[in-house]
Amino acid sequence: MIASLAFYLFAAVLVASAVMVVTSRNPVHSVLYLILAFFNAAALFLIAGAEFLAMILVIVYVGAVAVLFLFVVMMLDVDFAQLREGFQRHAPFGAVVGGVLFVELLLVLGVWTLAADAGELRLSPVPAGVSNTKALGRLIYTDYVYLFQAAGLILLVAMIGAIVLTLRDKPVATKRQVVATQLARSSVLQMTQPALGQGIRREDILRPLLPLAKDAPKQVEHGERH
Repeated sequence: MIASLAFYLFAAVLVASAVMVVTSRNPVHSVLYLILAFFNAAALFLIAGAEFLAMILVIVYVGAVAVLFLFVVMMLDVDFAQLREGFQRHAPFGAVVGGVLFVELLLVLGVWTLAADAGELRLSPVPAGVSNTKALGRLIYTDYVYLFQAAGLILLVAMIGAIVLTLRDKPVATKRQVVATQLARSSVLQMTQPALGQGIRREDILRPLLPLAKDAPKQVEHGERH
């Protein structure tokens, strides 16, 4: 009885948070609702006896993916008002795509049937005396170890490709230091001894004038000598 109540409670919160992820206007709030959905899905996995999937969902998705989404949304200067400008124009196309997916789901559910021994397998998902985590680890790293390594290699290639495609060599306007040019200079300072009265005189410096009022007398155009 308690397990059933917990299941319906977590399932209701999961569905509500998933709806809020899509309908929330603030992207930061959407990521927070996504984290809440992950926690409730992990609780459902615990009720179903899949503690390994619950642990992976909390550690990997909540601790890494969702937090990364949150930091990216908070740090990027994205104009979400501009992104929503074409919503009405593309709404019919999106409705058609959603309708096709809905029909496909109905066709899948219409021809889907339970196996004869599905009930017994559900009651005994793993052999006796073996935990869910141990059984899953044995399956991945023993029976399907090469496929698992191939999947990791494909993800690594995809990550490198994404980095290469998004990396752009932007021209930098700032001056860069050239050590060889600096070391090749013969001298840095030039010592001179000007004669008396040949230096910079104070009256040769022109100062910019302040804006004059309309009634003020007209002064020198370019500067005022002192």
